[in-house]
Amino acid sequence: MENFILDQVKPTLKYLPKALVKSYFKPESNADTKKFLEKTGFIKGICHPRDNFEQVRGANIEWTRFDIPFPFDENGNETEAYKGFKERVQKFRDNGMKVMAVTPFPDHFLAHGIDVRKEEDKKKIAEVSEFLVKDLKDLCGAFQIANEIGIPRFTLPFTVKEGAEFIAICAKAMAPYKGDLAVGYNCAGPQVDLNIYLKPYMEHFDFVGIDIYMGCFFFGTMWLFEALLRYLWEFTRKPIILCEFGYISGGAPKTKKEKLDIIRSYGAKNKKEARKNIGEFIENLPERMKTYVKHCAQEPGNYANYIFRSEFTNHFYKELPKTCVIPGYPHTDEGQARFYKDIIPRLKKLDFMGGLIIYCWRDDERCYVCGQEDCPTETRWGLVTCDEKEKPSYYAVKEAFGNIK
Repeated sequence: MENFILDQVKPTLKYLPKALVKSYFKPESNADTKKFLEKTGFIKGICHPRDNFEQVRGANIEWTRFDIPFPFDENGNETEAYKGFKERVQKFRDNGMKVMAVTPFPDHFLAHGIDVRKEEDKKKIAEVSEFLVKDLKDLCGAFQIANEIGIPRFTLPFTVKEGAEFIAICAKAMAPYKGDLAVGYNCAGPQVDLNIYLKPYMEHFDFVGIDIYMGCFFFGTMWLFEALLRYLWEFTRKPIILCEFGYISGGAPKTKKEKLDIIRSYGAKNKKEARKNIGEFIENLPERMKTYVKHCAQEPGNYANYIFRSEFTNHFYKELPKTCVIPGYPHTDEGQARFYKDIIPRLKKLDFMGGLIIYCWRDDERCYVCGQEDCPTETRWGLVTCDEKEKPSYYAVKEAFGNIK
């Protein structure tokens, strides 16, 4: 898994500092940004809201973002899931909100027998993309093509280059028919390689997105948000949307004893023994966790490092390490609210920004990655609690978004 990322990124790191430095010495806005803002307005969004429209709008949230199911079944008919998606989008429209729709991922196409690695299937990818843009352009306000290509769980079994080709095929197919629909893609953090692969196709994109989670998966600072956004704008010269950003409102480091107890609960007396007998250790994990690790690690030789030396380690131990924080913004309800209070007006000042989309609306009862109820990494992002009670961050966002005219 580590090689999957490093092999793609190493040859391209030279572009990051150059683009970042240049961005501080050039005018920030451009004609594309002005055109984008005239068409869509500044996007003030949230990921995965429920249908409590009055409560969502009460936080001065005007956009939402969620996924499009693959539209066709094996007989070429529209699926019930796709029909339900359109009905839900219409509800948001009827209640005064716009939708950024995330199109099906490359592996969704693969599950329906369409493989971007096969020359004869590229036409099929284009045909599905053309259908989606024609069918949805009057319902949706924007399309994000796929999601975070480069992150293994969203990319495998494809390489970043193959994922980029998939995005380019979709964008080119959509371009003649999109009308006022804004079409773009997103990257996870700098993801320099993805942007290099897509650089020749920038004419087909109305925006470029980026997802940034400083202090939640690793150490972070507030100024790094601005640095990454500046890099992406300078490199692509397109309006930039922060398609996902947020801050976890709970979680703490585990002690050595607590970590050892977790390892022992899966049948090994310590980490050394778990590594030595990793095949047996993996089989003792809960089914959802076991399946996820095997998918992302790809090969048994990668299992141990994926569990103990990757982004999954925080999930395994159900912790946020002491280094996983933005100084001054603890992982508490109050720290989360302070984060939004400070970051939103700071990023709005960047003239090339087209919008900010918060992740996410509601806390979750269970981590969607590892399946554990007490894993903080994917359960405490919400502006409201699991039972939809407003957290301090709800009111911080309401004030910050309300000040954006």
